[in-house]
Amino acid sequence: MRNLRAGVEWLFAKVLDPFERFLRRTTAGGIVLIGATVVALAIAWAFGGAAVEAFWEQPFSFGLAEAQFSMSLRHWVNDALMAIFFLLVGLELKREILVGELSSMRDAALPVAAAIGGMVLPAGIYAALNAGTPYAAGWGIPMATDIAFAIGILVLLAWRIPRNLIVFLTALAIADDLGAVLVIAVFYTAKLQVAALWASAGLVAVLGLLNLGGIRRPLPYIVGGCALWIAVHESGVHATVAGILLAATVPARGEPSPLESWEHALTPWVTFVVVPIFALANASIDLAGIRWSEALSTSLTLGVVAGLVIGKFAGISAFSWIAVRLGMARLPEGVAWRHVMGAAWLGGIGFTMSLFVAQLAFTDAGAIAQAKLAILIASALSAAIGLAWLFLAARR
Repeated sequence: MRNLRAGVEWLFAKVLDPFERFLRRTTAGGIVLIGATVVALAIAWAFGGAAVEAFWEQPFSFGLAEAQFSMSLRHWVNDALMAIFFLLVGLELKREILVGELSSMRDAALPVAAAIGGMVLPAGIYAALNAGTPYAAGWGIPMATDIAFAIGILVLLAWRIPRNLIVFLTALAIADDLGAVLVIAVFYTAKLQVAALWASAGLVAVLGLLNLGGIRRPLPYIVGGCALWIAVHESGVHATVAGILLAATVPARGEPSPLESWEHALTPWVTFVVVPIFALANASIDLAGIRWSEALSTSLTLGVVAGLVIGKFAGISAFSWIAVRLGMARLPEGVAWRHVMGAAWLGGIGFTMSLFVAQLAFTDAGAIAQAKLAILIASALSAAIGLAWLFLAARR
């Protein structure tokens, strides 16, 4: 009997320990991200938006002889550094599909349905408000949920809400990230270069063969991943997609698996280095120089705020209810509809991925600044409403 109990405890520890570590780092990442955003806003206020833009737009070259890449500092952050972020997203997604909350169709149905609703309705609201305007390309901005911010807010109430609600929102945000990656790959690409696309496909095939051949050392995947990033960058598809493609080829079997080792090694770097640098490069807005009456009345600002705050809540709630009503999904144990709706409000925190899509959607500096302001406002509103909603729901 004692051996059986010890075995059960070991099994639960094996399953829950990685999730516990993920939550701790996600919560810490949300705090660091808030700090980096405040620093970015303070720098823009102190030195002026023009000076900050000039710094991040200065060119930087990397390479040997004629084989050099020359991009602005911001593009190096958004194209290269964020590829590491997407690599981690891909590893987390692969783990969830193999052994996590997305491994069972019955368990995955609810967060996947919620994620679809949380993408379709916000995009539709934005598109309706901006059809025929110069801002129409920004429909993808309100589609994303920032996992670090959302889980960080939810964990503040961890002692008052069902634990399965945190699992649900985590799975929803990961499924949401996959949808955002697909949108970026399909709709936010430059002119495609066929030869580079074939090269990318060939490199993915080689990396897949390394996996099938039992190659578990990281060096071949790192070298192949760098070559894949170059090929994807040259193809016209956004270079960060290379991170997702590389993650799909990383071996996931064995004890410990390379996937688990990579995820463990990359998480602190992405949490405490990559995402904060991204925030510094993209969240800087000179709040003192904004004409608030004009900025808050544009269709771009209204579309982003309405999409994230109203569209996310309505889409996640409605699609979750439909999935359960049709018998396709079930509510997690201990989770009531009031909890799902609270999580739906938190889904409107779209910081990192929304800022990323805004950089892809617009080339006009004014439009990008309006989108940044709208994302900050919408994320703050969603966080405040979601926190208050779940606090009151917990009192029932």
